[in-house]
Amino acid sequence: MTSDLVLVEKLLGYTFQDKSLLKRALTHRSWVYEKFSKELSEEEIHKKHNENLEFIGDAVLGLAIVEALCEKHGDLSEGKLTLMKHFLTSASVIAKVAEKLNLGKHILISQGEEKTGGRSKKNLLADCFEAIVGAIFLDSGYVSARSFVRRAFIEELREVTPETCVDYKTLLQEVLQARKSEAPKYRVVETSGPAHKPTFYVEVSWDGGKAIGRGSSKKQAEMMAASLALEKIKQQEVG
Repeated sequence: MTSDLVLVEKLLGYTFQDKSLLKRALTHRSWVYEKFSKELSEEEIHKKHNENLEFIGDAVLGLAIVEALCEKHGDLSEGKLTLMKHFLTSASVIAKVAEKLNLGKHILISQGEEKTGGRSKKNLLADCFEAIVGAIFLDSGYVSARSFVRRAFIEELREVTPETCVDYKTLLQEVLQARKSEAPKYRVVETSGPAHKPTFYVEVSWDGGKAIGRGSSKKQAEMMAASLALEKIKQQEVG
């Protein structure tokens, strides 16, 4: 396990003073019950898996994300900041961040979890990531944990806006399905600006119209285009 821990530390960009904290953060309760259910009490088992670390990490992660959002979007209302915070700390987003770090490969899980695809389960990955945040917090404090969160979420923090936190693409598809229309089609129609800071223009077309959105990423541009499409469809229905 030692070599695995060293590899995980490299993936995280953080070296633990207390390696046992990292090992515990990577240990799912299913593995502990499989190995020790006949030997240890419930209290002893609880001390070996990552649930308490996850509980701590959840609070630390939330604070770190809020700080980062307030620094970048300090001019936005509390409601919009809250929307972005809830989006970034959702299990699906945290799981994607964990996948980029390849954490699933290093989690200790039971054979049963292994057979049912536990290493790629969204909630399991998100819980493990939060446990690691909690472990770093206990190992060397909030500043280290905050630095780790900001590195891990660098892309998500750069791209998030109040608009991208609402899934307009899914909403548009559902509206068109209800109208028995074909699914919307997206295509990049233009890219401008320098390579390190491009602006994308994406056109969405559907049976009844077109709309063009722009953003610093294709995803942002698609979301804006879908939002504009929904507005056009609403105006057509009212008219």
